[in-house]
Amino acid sequence: MKDVKKYIEANKDRFIAELVELLKIPSISADSAYKNDTMAAAEAVKKTLELAGAENTELCPTAGYPVVYGEKIIDPTLPTILVYGHYDVQPADPIELWDSPPFMPVIKDGKIYARGAADDKGQIYMHVKALELMIKTNQLPCNVKFIIEGEEEVGSVNLGTFIKENTERLKADIILISDTSMLSMEHPSITTGLKGLSYLEVEITGPNRDLHSGVYGGAVANPINILSKMIASLTDENNRITIPGFYDNVVEVSAEERAEMAKTPFELNDYKDHLNINDVHGEKGYSTIERTSIRPTLDVNGIWGGYIGEGAKTVLPSKAQAKISMRLVPNQSSEEITQLFKNHFKSIAPDSVKVVVKPHHGGEPYVTPIDIPAYQAAAKAIATTFGKPSIPVRAGGSIPIVALFEKELGLKSILLGFGLNSDAIHSPNEHYGIFNFLKGIETIPYFFENFSQLKK
Repeated sequence: MKDVKKYIEANKDRFIAELVELLKIPSISADSAYKNDTMAAAEAVKKTLELAGAENTELCPTAGYPVVYGEKIIDPTLPTILVYGHYDVQPADPIELWDSPPFMPVIKDGKIYARGAADDKGQIYMHVKALELMIKTNQLPCNVKFIIEGEEEVGSVNLGTFIKENTERLKADIILISDTSMLSMEHPSITTGLKGLSYLEVEITGPNRDLHSGVYGGAVANPINILSKMIASLTDENNRITIPGFYDNVVEVSAEERAEMAKTPFELNDYKDHLNINDVHGEKGYSTIERTSIRPTLDVNGIWGGYIGEGAKTVLPSKAQAKISMRLVPNQSSEEITQLFKNHFKSIAPDSVKVVVKPHHGGEPYVTPIDIPAYQAAAKAIATTFGKPSIPVRAGGSIPIVALFEKELGLKSILLGFGLNSDAIHSPNEHYGIFNFLKGIETIPYFFENFSQLKK
């Protein structure tokens, strides 16, 4: 690769300005109020692909938001890289906790602050600009295809159907994804594993209406009290999940692999300071790194019921609800875990309430082998641009579609993300480092070059 840094330096201000415009679009797929904005983001991504040099670009309709497709086929006999990303973003709530409006991007301290900056608009835009760089400098060494969806943040509910209906169109040799993080810019890493996901909503109903807590309190079940006790019972004193059968298929990581994981650069005090917590928390017998990577977890993502307005209202509520997610590890099935949760949660409810468990979406765990040519191509690219070897790590997050890619297309995925765990994705004040953004644009062309050579 020649003049990669030179091209980036000459165009970096434009790259950043273009990303800022994309970040202004509130493409919140979870909220139908933003339907027009999410469609606008799809149109904007399609246009950027065209301007970068992609051909046969299209907004491919689905039952939900469209998939943006584009390609550049320079020689059918050469390897093909399929790039995946998403243009939808998480809701920005709670808005009052943002230091600046979530869809009015602000650049400060070398970072772009906006919802979607790191997850995933900033990261997918690296690939668009890397494509531009390779085409404009006549250095594209192989074929490339893009599929950029608009429903990742709601479980990629329609992408599976799109993939099954387009297997011929999506033929490739490897899938390249930047929707993950590195340990740090000083310790570059490549994600080799993702957790699966089971996401549910539960509803506890007591009386047929809200009641006066003085008149009925102590005689009628309070759904909030009951729900709190039920949730608390889902883990024991060692923070181990109590759902029967939950751990039956969990793959236990060997002592040797755990010893290698312990060598990962990690400062516990820095971790606690960054989060402003006095101590960490989790399953007994495992380190923080192990808890977030190789162990399954259960978390309440939201809980509500009764009166939460200003002042006091002595009410015994009719209903209480919560959203619960479970992150899964290899060999756990999201469907099986969802059913286990449903059966168990209903079984622990007292007769004084009624329980409804509503599954939302899920996905399967995924592990990338580190001995395949594509991983070696990624590791070599990192070594070239960072000047040091990369560290293989497993992530705590989920990208539900990755396991489906392998099932339907028979392709492995390389998770070459340039975010940081401190980027506050899904949280107020999400941001993405400009250094990270530009370093990604620099590194991706080397992956293309290395993979093309290794596949010859």
